[in-house]
Amino acid sequence: MKVKVTSKKGLKISLSVLVDKKTIQIKLDEKLNELKDKVHLKGFRPGKVPPKVIKDQFGKAIYGEVVDNILKETSTKAIEDNKLRVAGQPKINLKTFGEGKNLDYTIEVETLPEVKLKPLDNIKVTDYEISVDENTIKKRIDEIAKSQQNFLEKSGDEKAKKGDMVVFDYTAKIDGKSFEGGEGKNLQIVLGRDLFIKGFDNQLIGVKKNENKIIKVKLPQNYPKKELANKMTEFYCKIGNLKKPVDTNVDDNFAKKIGAKDLKDLKDLIKKQISNEYKRSLDSITKKNILDQIEKSHSLDLPTNLVDQETNVVSQNLKNQDKDKNKENNKKIAKSRIKIGIILNQIAEKNNIKVNDEEIKTEIQKQIKNMPGQEKMVMEYYQKNPSAATSLKGALYEEKIIDLLKRKSKLTKKSVTLKEAEEIIKKFTETNEESKKPIKKSKK
Repeated sequence: MKVKVTSKKGLKISLSVLVDKKTIQIKLDEKLNELKDKVHLKGFRPGKVPPKVIKDQFGKAIYGEVVDNILKETSTKAIEDNKLRVAGQPKINLKTFGEGKNLDYTIEVETLPEVKLKPLDNIKVTDYEISVDENTIKKRIDEIAKSQQNFLEKSGDEKAKKGDMVVFDYTAKIDGKSFEGGEGKNLQIVLGRDLFIKGFDNQLIGVKKNENKIIKVKLPQNYPKKELANKMTEFYCKIGNLKKPVDTNVDDNFAKKIGAKDLKDLKDLIKKQISNEYKRSLDSITKKNILDQIEKSHSLDLPTNLVDQETNVVSQNLKNQDKDKNKENNKKIAKSRIKIGIILNQIAEKNNIKVNDEEIKTEIQKQIKNMPGQEKMVMEYYQKNPSAATSLKGALYEEKIIDLLKRKSKLTKKSVTLKEAEEIIKKFTETNEESKKPIKKSKK
């Protein structure tokens, strides 16, 4: 095999490859000998079909398969021998081929650019820590306690008031006529929440046990039977029971009921939960700032084929008119992604960052622990979707690189309150949304 670099323009390289006919003939003979034990032809015992007969019967197909394999082997070797870091699929153009002839072809490739990495300690990173005050923790626990609220039966002469639970039966009528679905038994509603029919709750305030009460309200617009929607309806209610809310004691027993060891452990868990809610968003901001600095500090040419592919990915869910409208902006986003990806891969190679199968399994196990009762579903998802495991590997790979960049950068730790965290997230979101808007063309 003879290989020669015929042209080199920027990242585009063309190679000329020549495979002599003798090499091709050897491969053809090997294939024919391999097939004689597999081919069954009338008039010949198994394994006794002469290669010439096989060639006469299947010559064109065999030659095509052999040449296809030679192209794969020789093009791969040509690229490896020339130490080319190829971006995307090589393009092969056949010049001369045919039985008894040399195989002459060219390979056109775009290569990845050489990256001269800038010092990582030039990157400035703010790593946010969330400060959660006691009042916020107490408020969250009180909300949980309220959702776990208990009710105690009221005495016979007490009236229903806002916050009480009313238990009742009803029969509903429109224009004095009953209708299907217009009856209910032992319905329970908490006054003030207005969860049954709008305006229904308020009319039950002041009722007593065993009282009969007529409630007049309009059925909602989204009522299942459309012909009854918005109809004024009379609900003939028989009050069965009244219950008043009882404050839940927030103590160790309460904490244990909802899965904590004790009240202190519950407070720690709630603190961690609230912190994580904001930490995820702030970590995303930190990551974006790191990637922006990495992108701005490096200058490199980008393979046009990768940029075109990524532009299609960015635009794939847009309507045609929106694709045209956002064409420049989508290309800008694509270029940014490709550039950052190339730089991060170079950083990973230099620092020998890899993700092994054991790490992927560990991450899947973490996901399973966070989804109790759905263990089988999670495992089946990854078994049936190899691309999901590939995506997970990519996420772990990127996470490792970002962790490295944080360790090697000028890291500043900053403690922020929840209010400050909200402001940082809001400002980042607004800035990010603004950058996604289409680029306005200047008027000439």
